[in-house]
Amino acid sequence: MKLILKLINESFIFAFQAIIVNKVRTILSLLGISIGIFSVISVLTIFDSMEIAIRNSIEELGDNVLFIQKWPWAGGSDYPWWKYWKRPEPKLADLREIQRRSLAAEASAFMFEVRRTVKYKNNSIEEVSILGVSHDFDRVMPVDLSEGRYFTPMESQSGNNVAILGNDIAEKLFAGTSAIGKEVKIFGSKLEVIGIAKKEGDDLFGNSADNQAIIPANFARNYIDIQDVGTTILVKAKPGVSNDELRDELSGIMRSVRKLKPQAEDDFAVNETSIITREFDAFFGVIAIVGWIVGGFSLLVGGFGIANIMFVSVKERTSQIGIQMSLGAKKFFILFQFLFEAVFLSLFGGIVGLLIIYSLVLMSQNFPFTLHLTLLNIIIGVSVSITIGLIAGIVPSYIASRLDPVEAMRSTF
Repeated sequence: MKLILKLINESFIFAFQAIIVNKVRTILSLLGISIGIFSVISVLTIFDSMEIAIRNSIEELGDNVLFIQKWPWAGGSDYPWWKYWKRPEPKLADLREIQRRSLAAEASAFMFEVRRTVKYKNNSIEEVSILGVSHDFDRVMPVDLSEGRYFTPMESQSGNNVAILGNDIAEKLFAGTSAIGKEVKIFGSKLEVIGIAKKEGDDLFGNSADNQAIIPANFARNYIDIQDVGTTILVKAKPGVSNDELRDELSGIMRSVRKLKPQAEDDFAVNETSIITREFDAFFGVIAIVGWIVGGFSLLVGGFGIANIMFVSVKERTSQIGIQMSLGAKKFFILFQFLFEAVFLSLFGGIVGLLIIYSLVLMSQNFPFTLHLTLLNIIIGVSVSITIGLIAGIVPSYIASRLDPVEAMRSTF
């Protein structure tokens, strides 16, 4: 154990001396490792950060919620959109049948979205996202309120003129005063504000509930034909019920409601959030490969640079190697001494690359998109650096360990 610690200590000292004595040569050589580690780990960091942000956004939709819609979410170059064009939109009647027949659903709701202007006195906001929802929407999707309340069953059923405003809309229209009890205009009609949603901020896709207004679907039906807009039936599974079980049940109910023959294709789609994650996993997989390729070239250059440093180091210390051998140093001691030195040099470069990434992570706290440097990526960066050092240093170390002690001591380099 003492021998190993001595080897590590001496190798670290020699590696540090190589950086001090030959600053320009060593820094230029280590730059390749630093750039390579930075390229690879930065891509992995961005990949992981985007994945975390995407998964957080998707989790808000609910991983146990299925979406019955006209269009399937799975895309691609071979997306047969013409098959879905003439499909009917989901209807409120479909929702009522699901609520009546489903045994696997904990809650279900109807939803559609349109863009309209929202007014309060002389203030107005254009292109606001208006969500028309049925009563159980808050049981399927989270509706967190900072003020006020959600719709009552009677308000939803009767289509009362009531609304829940997003935080940004309330602030812009009412300039810091309470919006509860006041009336806004949507579709040219007055609606009483009964609730204000908590501020959420934008998600990774630039969407935000802060710029939405939620109203009863039965109220919106008086002003728009909901079959001309994209409608969705949201169904949340009961605890212990898998998405596959719920999908099978919903498919059976919808086929029965629409009176489809056994051999006929579905004229609806049952979507779930895992479809989105699969699409993004494939996309990020390609990005990760590109990152490894770009970083690989830099690592290759850095590896050759470290190998060059080690060859020069062996040449410069040939006489010292001969003296060590004459005093009883074993070949494996010489080999590991130079091998550890190569590893330390490579590790220095890798740490520099990781420090650059860490500085970017700290700066990203003030950006809309926050980076996350995970422990796994740090371990990958350190492991890759050590591996490059081992590969680059094995040949020079082997040559040093095989020198003839007498010839080595005669060296006057």
